[in-house]
Amino acid sequence: MGLIYGYEFYLRPRDVSRALTRLAALAPPARAVAPLEVTLPGGERLVLPFTSHFESDPVDCSAPGSTLGLDTSLLFDADDALREYAQLNGPQLEVGGRVRIGYVYVTVRFTSLLHPGYASVECWAATSGMSRLFARSASVRKTFVDLTAASGGVCCLFDTGDGAPEQLYWLNGEALDETVPGPRFADERALVAAWPALEE
Repeated sequence: MGLIYGYEFYLRPRDVSRALTRLAALAPPARAVAPLEVTLPGGERLVLPFTSHFESDPVDCSAPGSTLGLDTSLLFDADDALREYAQLNGPQLEVGGRVRIGYVYVTVRFTSLLHPGYASVECWAATSGMSRLFARSASVRKTFVDLTAASGGVCCLFDTGDGAPEQLYWLNGEALDETVPGPRFADERALVAAWPALEE
């Protein structure tokens, strides 16, 4: 099995709509597939430029415990790592010096695994080469950290999925570069304890 690296960010459930709207803004402007209609918990509907399990049929996530899986292509500002990846793998530089990368698989958990009161958005690379790109590219990292911040997220982690320490890049409005476990947080439980208390 190949490498599966990804960025995960955590946010209040009320902010998932904003996160998905911001994620959609990273999509290439032209798509060959029909838009995807998604119903969120609470009944809000969004139209996204992605597929879900490679289909464009409407997705209803209003039931408790639902998850949303998306297949996305995203644009990243070109840096050296992205240009090298483009030369080796064929994505074309887009208008404005951005590189299209896809598929990036996105899983939205409306009840996250780390804290049931928070939602999570997990963005996973589809291939080993893309995983290495996620690890090397400062632009990819900045894109996901900026997405976390713009969505009101409390935490952004980079996970290699192999049990190695995760990289913590955003926490409670502050950009960081630490590991979990690490000197500041002994484990994920300690990290979650630093998140803001949820409103009653």
